[in-house]
Amino acid sequence: MTLQAKSVAPVPETIRADLPAGTVLHLWLKARAAGEPARLLIAVDGSEIGEPAISRTEEFEFLAVTLAAGGHTTLSYDDATTTLSVAYAFHPASVLEEGIRVLHSDPRTAAPDVPSSYHFRPPFGWMNDPNGFGRFTGRVHLFYQHYPHSPRWNTMHWGHAVSKDFIRWTHLPMFLFPADHLSASDDGRGGAFSGSAIPVAGPEGEEIRVFYTEHVRDRQPEEQIQLSAVSRDGIAAGPSEIVLPLRPEGLDLTTDFRDPYVFRGPDGLWKMLLGSRDRTGGVVLLYETAAADGADGWTFIGIIHREDGFGMTAAECPCMVPVGGRAGDPQTRWALIFGLLTSRDPATGRRNLTSVTVGRFDGRTFTADFEQELDFGSDAYAFQAFVDDGEPVGIAWLANWTDFTRKDDFPTAMTLPRRVLLEGDTVLTPPATAAESLRHTLIDSAALAAGNTVALGNGAVEIVLDLCQAGAAFDLAFDHPDVRLGVRVDGDGLAIVFDAGTGKTPPRYLAPGARPSSLRVFLDAGSIEVFADNGRWTGTKRIPGFSSARSATLTAPAGAVAAACIWQLKL
Repeated sequence: MTLQAKSVAPVPETIRADLPAGTVLHLWLKARAAGEPARLLIAVDGSEIGEPAISRTEEFEFLAVTLAAGGHTTLSYDDATTTLSVAYAFHPASVLEEGIRVLHSDPRTAAPDVPSSYHFRPPFGWMNDPNGFGRFTGRVHLFYQHYPHSPRWNTMHWGHAVSKDFIRWTHLPMFLFPADHLSASDDGRGGAFSGSAIPVAGPEGEEIRVFYTEHVRDRQPEEQIQLSAVSRDGIAAGPSEIVLPLRPEGLDLTTDFRDPYVFRGPDGLWKMLLGSRDRTGGVVLLYETAAADGADGWTFIGIIHREDGFGMTAAECPCMVPVGGRAGDPQTRWALIFGLLTSRDPATGRRNLTSVTVGRFDGRTFTADFEQELDFGSDAYAFQAFVDDGEPVGIAWLANWTDFTRKDDFPTAMTLPRRVLLEGDTVLTPPATAAESLRHTLIDSAALAAGNTVALGNGAVEIVLDLCQAGAAFDLAFDHPDVRLGVRVDGDGLAIVFDAGTGKTPPRYLAPGARPSSLRVFLDAGSIEVFADNGRWTGTKRIPGFSSARSATLTAPAGAVAAACIWQLKL
């Protein structure tokens, strides 16, 4: 007997959720093969409400669907023909409080499973620079460079989250999308690059105006131009308009012309900083406008700062905040902070350094008094700050472009938020006060100081050391499964000891000559942050992977350490 095979209908992939009326679905689909479109059947309580079809095969196409009626919602698709990258749901009336509900993300793009981690990470995909960091309508908003479909850099979007304390974040819908023609393929030709945000008055209250660089590779005459958009609901940006279509003439600038940072100057006018470079080094450009909403009228004032100590490096992600006083006080000094792409410190081998220069700023000219490096670990890049309740606070990308490769997945985080203080001729960047709210349980207050090895629980800890005298030597070593890791003070200064075991000699993460009296060391899955003497010396280092340090051992001469304690941290 011959049996004839029966065709078996494919079992659809199905996502289920109970959702109220008015829920908005954000979906990204693409077809697996040309000629057979991707389809997603959407039903509520068994009744079909739509079946969008997508023909794209290279890059995911975005869809937004609003549910007119609530109920048991299903999203069904055939995995043989359809790829679904991300699906999330939110209700516009409550999303600022409740955030989005991720219904699906491809396993490769999903956020890492590190429930004990306390650093900000995106809910899926790639993240780099913080953008538009500020407080609007009572909430702290963090926008960030984002690619939702891979943990690798590609066409840039702006992700979005809000917080009430800088530590605990609520994920919001995608805020800003690249131009349609840039979203048609996954070749990374450009997108919505970095920028900033300001509060502006609208007909129904405060609105958020964002500024950003649109990058399009090989576009003529400019690869990088500056755009602006307004969000009236604090959830999504409206249409974008060009505000600066061309670089300033006559300065022999390269095509680098990016990262608009807009802030209120001491004269009350909106100012815009942009990063660029000429044939000798990095330059920071200044524009201003008298427009109350910053929408237009931007006039080039000039180059306000030059950094050519590292050769022809580009100044990136500039920001400027008043330190030690009010912006309108002529005695107040200002901190100008920017990254130096491709810079290299010949003494330590560290790359892509961040500089902070302090001086006088009258709204049109900046006169430098002193400069220093912002972070001796050099993994706090694209630092962006704003003045909150009279004091600047900032955040940075916890990574370094030196470690990045387009061939490897590269999940990253943001640093702990940091205050920006001025003490004499030194900028201090201690963690934001809210970081103390992470302290959950005191693990140890005696054994570490006595030289014993102390287990670190889930590895999310803060270690506090008080030294008997400034610069007292010690060696704090961590048992980490993947890397050599520690913190040390000796005759050279304060160092983060790090070696990934690749066979290559790592850079020295060193604050030369530092002689701290107290330290706070924050360990998390994927990072270490060191704050010495209230952030007089701050060092940040990304750790590959998400393994946690298992234990700590402190070695020091007798009488060097006055006290040591370890806190288990928890969100």
